[in-house]
Amino acid sequence: MTQVTLDALITGAISGKIASFPTDTVPALATRPDQSELIFIAKQRSQDKPLILMGDTINTLLSFCQGTPAEMAVWQQVAQTYWPGALTLVLPASERVPRAMHPKDPTSIGLRIPKHPIALQILAETGPLATTSANRSGRPPLLSMAEIAAEFPEVLTLSPCDCDRPTVLPASGVPTTVAKWTSKEWEIIRQGAVKFQSQSLQ
Repeated sequence: MTQVTLDALITGAISGKIASFPTDTVPALATRPDQSELIFIAKQRSQDKPLILMGDTINTLLSFCQGTPAEMAVWQQVAQTYWPGALTLVLPASERVPRAMHPKDPTSIGLRIPKHPIALQILAETGPLATTSANRSGRPPLLSMAEIAAEFPEVLTLSPCDCDRPTVLPASGVPTTVAKWTSKEWEIIRQGAVKFQSQSLQ
């Protein structure tokens, strides 16, 4: 098991290692976007299942997208309404997104800002990270750092003193709602923790 302090986890993630931390839904496996292949290998994940880019600010995440000014305005409005929170937006990807995040379809990218103080603290230090749920592909998400450390000994996880702060609300265990932009409107790919009110181009 590789349970470390918060500072050590941030340092490891910046250096390109896989890290795990709690979010408002389920714990995440995360790494630098250019190291995304490490997550696919660790999870034994099919390459047709993309990773999510998680960050701490709207403008930082939207800089990984490309769209018209009108589209950007819609995306910005939705992001301001629902982030931080349990909504993943799938938007057209810019060239900034490493192909390794979505090997089968590099034209889109899923984005999210988690509503969790530890996750936000980490992301503010590391910059946006490629993320997914902490589990082997096809199995239920692992919900504690101890379970993740046992299942993924190569992954940096938070020690209990850094993870289980009394001021931190427990994760919901419910996956995010996923909404994909389809040129003029949103398509709900997965209904999850957030009830999404669609906003489209007029």
